[in-house]
Amino acid sequence: MQISQLSWDFPLTRPHEGIALGNGSQGVLVWGDEFLCLTVAKAGFWEHRGGTPFTSSATFSKVRAALEARDETAIRAMFPAREKDEKRPDRPQQIGGARLEIRFPDGAFPTRAALDLGSGVLRVTLENSAGKSREISLFQDMADDVCVVSGAADAQISLRPSWEWVGPQLESWGIEAPLELQIEDGAGFVQTLPQDDSLALVWRKRPGEVSDEILIATALGETEEAAKRAVSLARQKPELDSRYFWKRYWRDVPQLDLPDEKLVRFWQLALWKQAGMTTPGGVAATLQGPWMEEYQLPPWSNDYHFNINVQLVYYPALMTNQLEHFAPLWELLETWMPTLRANGAAFFGDANALMLPHAVDDRCQVVGTFWSGTIDHACTAWVAQMAWLHYRYGLDERVLRETAWPLLNGAFEGFWAMSERGENGEISLPVSVSPEYRGASMDAWGQNASFQLAAWHSVTQILLEAAPILGEKTDARWHEVEAKLPPYTLEKGRIALWDGLELEESHRHHSHLGGIWPFMSFDPNAETHREIVRQSLLFWNAKGAGNWTGWCLPWASVLCSRVSYADAALAWLHWMLLGWTNRGDGTRHNANFPGIATMDDGRQWDADFEPTNEIMQMDATMGFLVALCELFVQSRRGEIHVLPQIPEKWRDFSFENIGCEGAFRVGATVKRSRVVEVRVFSEKGGALRLKIAENALLERPMSAGETWIWNPEN
Repeated sequence: MQISQLSWDFPLTRPHEGIALGNGSQGVLVWGDEFLCLTVAKAGFWEHRGGTPFTSSATFSKVRAALEARDETAIRAMFPAREKDEKRPDRPQQIGGARLEIRFPDGAFPTRAALDLGSGVLRVTLENSAGKSREISLFQDMADDVCVVSGAADAQISLRPSWEWVGPQLESWGIEAPLELQIEDGAGFVQTLPQDDSLALVWRKRPGEVSDEILIATALGETEEAAKRAVSLARQKPELDSRYFWKRYWRDVPQLDLPDEKLVRFWQLALWKQAGMTTPGGVAATLQGPWMEEYQLPPWSNDYHFNINVQLVYYPALMTNQLEHFAPLWELLETWMPTLRANGAAFFGDANALMLPHAVDDRCQVVGTFWSGTIDHACTAWVAQMAWLHYRYGLDERVLRETAWPLLNGAFEGFWAMSERGENGEISLPVSVSPEYRGASMDAWGQNASFQLAAWHSVTQILLEAAPILGEKTDARWHEVEAKLPPYTLEKGRIALWDGLELEESHRHHSHLGGIWPFMSFDPNAETHREIVRQSLLFWNAKGAGNWTGWCLPWASVLCSRVSYADAALAWLHWMLLGWTNRGDGTRHNANFPGIATMDDGRQWDADFEPTNEIMQMDATMGFLVALCELFVQSRRGEIHVLPQIPEKWRDFSFENIGCEGAFRVGATVKRSRVVEVRVFSEKGGALRLKIAENALLERPMSAGETWIWNPEN
């Protein structure tokens, strides 16, 4: 089952139920009920006041001493909350753009929308009370920040800046109301900020070849510059024919033919959103990417969270063969490197260490004063591992040398500074955290947090593999860490959060299981670990999913796939689609309705409930892509495992072109619940090590451009 067109039925009653159009920079959400609405935003529209550099008063030795002494006053002094000032925000904040309300003279209202994936054109069918229908189309230019609406020249358009909803909050921060722009055949405004670039948003009617078009443009910059840029974009003929972009994109992504329409539909939708969120040439993707609502300030500032969220957003680029989508992120990190070095030198006392706090704005300013998150060094390690995987999936040595190598070394040095050696030479992390566990309380830490152990092992194992490739010397400490650092912490025969603490409750961050995935620092199926992992997963199941949020579900699915629990992996994905997506298939942070999770949409607790303050995040959508690929193909440290387990109720299915480490692309066909063919394409050439279902490991050399086909007879 392959889908070339996605459809929606209206009403879609709020922005995040809307259909997302984007190019990594401009985002448009198409929704409506009695009339059509477009919520338009521009990624990177930051109010930076309220951001803080990583606190220079905190060092690891001071933090350790304060925590061991239970000195909360000292911790607060090192991680002070920003002094409240009603005239400025207390943290950096991205701000939405505007809502365009489009009303038609005959009272036509939207009834259905169809998105042609091949061309990127969204067609909306409208109908009036007399049953007369009409169609308009929308198209997001992939090169410029222009969205084109065709067939609506007779419509009445109201432009409502975000100020209409959040103006009182912005005004209290010293932000002035937007400046109206006078534009022939259109309207526009410029939203200025006291110390940051302005946002200009313009719409205007333009004669088209078939019918008049409405062009919607955004731009950032100095006030006059932004206004001129937006007006210019709204006057020019945009690149409506983005066929090359979409042709190349759909050619390279994997194709699935599955006996499960819901999964395939969401797979296609998630691929569509990947293209519009992490677009090469766009802005490095945040929690929501370019799709910000206008009626409230985007939750969590729509910032960069590095304790899982950014990773889930970008990991799919590996398996979907879109490695160029990493470019905006690596370019941003390059600008941060002086800050990361300064953070590492200040906190660890080591000029070679890097430190990336868990939540930052686009200038790497810390967002908030969440001390346990700020010192979570696995954030640095996880980004370093992701850069390594970028190299492994594409074998671009430039990525390894320029991006992964400095991140890996900087992450290692930070962990080394945090560690201590025992009498017998064993290595430990005396003060470590497990992401978001116990929040920022004084007991939110312990020795040898399993998540941190896994992150450090992952970095060390990668360094040992990467050094010979680059001709770099091997550091003796790397071997020492591998020999003397435990793989995880045990409690009652199960993987614990840290020494003396096993999982106490349902928790959204499956961090203690990070050694299974994402860090893959040990083989959960090996004899040494198998029973420990089995008992750990049973205990994890017993605690349940009641405290989970949307992005927890695809992570849970991957964990199950990694131990060949294929049906459980599928179940978690279906559970996500059922409980954590809204009517328009937008993924939410909180559950979409009460009764299945403690963090729901709010109606369980609020008698005057209005479902408008939803928290949309893209990590669950993108994580879904990762999880479905992992169900079929897994890259396991130099080996490619195809269909470790076949879902019990799936008899006939196939997939093509899933990216793997070593620059291999893999497809397979299953008939009557048996693997009948596996297809491997080698992009760069190299040694293939392939394990298919329960068969023995196959090894063979492959040439660049070669395709090899396996079946049970060969």
